Amino acid sequence: MNYFLKTKKQIAFYCLLCVTISFAQKSSSATDVIEIRIHPETKFQTIHNFGASDAWSTQFVGKYWPEDSKKAIVKLLFSTENKEDGSPEGIGLTAWRFNIGAGSTEQGIKIGKIRDEWRQAECFVTADGTFNFNKQEGQQWFLKAAKQFGVKTFIGFVNSPPVFYTENQSAWSDNGMRSNLLEYNYKAYADFLSEVVKGVYDKTGVMFDYISPFNEPQWEWECCKQEGSPWTNEEMFQAIKAIDSSFEANRISSQIELTEAAKINYLYTTADKPHRGNQINYFFDMKSKGYVGDLKSVAKKVAGHSYFTTWNSKTLMNTRKSLNDKLSQTDLEYWMTEYCVLEDNSEIKGGGRDLGIDAALYVAKVIHSDLVFANASAWHWWLAISPYNYKDGLIYIDKNQYGGRFYESKMLWALGHYSRFIKPGMQRIASRRVDNKSDEETISEVLHSVYKSDDELVIVFVNQLHTNKTVKLSGLPKGYIVSEMYLTNTEVDFNLKKIKTSKTINNIQLPQRSLVTCILQKNKS
Repeated sequence: MNYFLKTKKQIAFYCLLCVTISFAQKSSSATDVIEIRIHPETKFQTIHNFGASDAWSTQFVGKYWPEDSKKAIVKLLFSTENKEDGSPEGIGLTAWRFNIGAGSTEQGIKIGKIRDEWRQAECFVTADGTFNFNKQEGQQWFLKAAKQFGVKTFIGFVNSPPVFYTENQSAWSDNGMRSNLLEYNYKAYADFLSEVVKGVYDKTGVMFDYISPFNEPQWEWECCKQEGSPWTNEEMFQAIKAIDSSFEANRISSQIELTEAAKINYLYTTADKPHRGNQINYFFDMKSKGYVGDLKSVAKKVAGHSYFTTWNSKTLMNTRKSLNDKLSQTDLEYWMTEYCVLEDNSEIKGGGRDLGIDAALYVAKVIHSDLVFANASAWHWWLAISPYNYKDGLIYIDKNQYGGRFYESKMLWALGHYSRFIKPGMQRIASRRVDNKSDEETISEVLHSVYKSDDELVIVFVNQLHTNKTVKLSGLPKGYIVSEMYLTNTEVDFNLKKIKTSKTINNIQLPQRSLVTCILQKNKS
């Protein structure tokens, strides 16, 4: 009998309690709704592309792996087609970075000393100065595949000049303090790049839009993990002049991409590299002795890498805001041209593959921060295909030169939430939370950014919380409705899935630990 309500008084109290609980639940639910106000009249950067690098696995995958495996991999990277259920086949990358090798492969481990074959690279030029464009065959296969899938922007980047031109005849540095390229070979290096542009075009039909001659010049690049060379700003200045002259003499349309800074703070401060930092001022301040902004071949942008600036949240935001403050004083664009998870912190560690949502959400937070706080016009991942037990791959493969299995990571699909739908030429526009929560308060919870073309809006949401959220939109141009929605969540195979939508702007569901991309278009009915 103790389990039953025996009096009217008890019944009344119970009913009142139920109403109170119900009201509290509804009130709590209401506070879970996040209102985002769009300000389409306030425009920021124009987005040019999203990309990844072919280093280093494509040299084997493209040359030796079975055709069906290769085709499946390139479809994941470049396809803009949809499956039968309307979900994307791939992430639709719009840029591709090609590693121009230095020749450590031909040297082998005994002479070249780079211990991992997968981090060596062939070279188009030989010791006697002749060129062989049958080299880097696997990489060129992917280059042609990217072009066939409609990729428009191609970058050739160099880790080390050819070993025949370097001081120690190796693809790594003896001293870590200065360029490994002998000064009297600057012209030879410049002419090498001109020949590579022409030779690769003749072989593949791909014209490099940009050549990046100095990758992460702040690092020492000593023996013997991979190809690389340090550069001081003065050395880069001398080499840039030689490259510009060679490009002009050879009628090369490619532009020189600067500066590929190893960390973004090297762009606007000297930091711990007094002769290799403060690169915006050094190369683009007209009063600087290293000014190259008037050279025809130099692109009006700076490139940097997001490594070692993503933790903690204050560092993540402040470094990018400082970079944007500096760039706002110039007419330069900013391209983020390389990132994977390197640093270890209390939220994530670089070591160990993570095909799941945790790494994907961390990467999405970095992408968001680079686009929103640094105003990046392009965003590029590091290894498109990785054989390593590390958080460096969009697609992972068995470390077998001649074939094996491949594995999709949710980091692939996290990038796809941006790359598949934010088309080149779209502009990021202003938006804010109506509750006026600050960047500091929201950087680790629900993120959003908005991009506009003439007839379409794309909104990317990143819900890092362990609770579901609901979003309503306000301030939209008249007549816009949610036309499509795509979701990546914690489920293994739930990646960039097209999901049903009510078309309303007042009830957008963000499941816990997920990414959601909304496409909004004018209602034609």
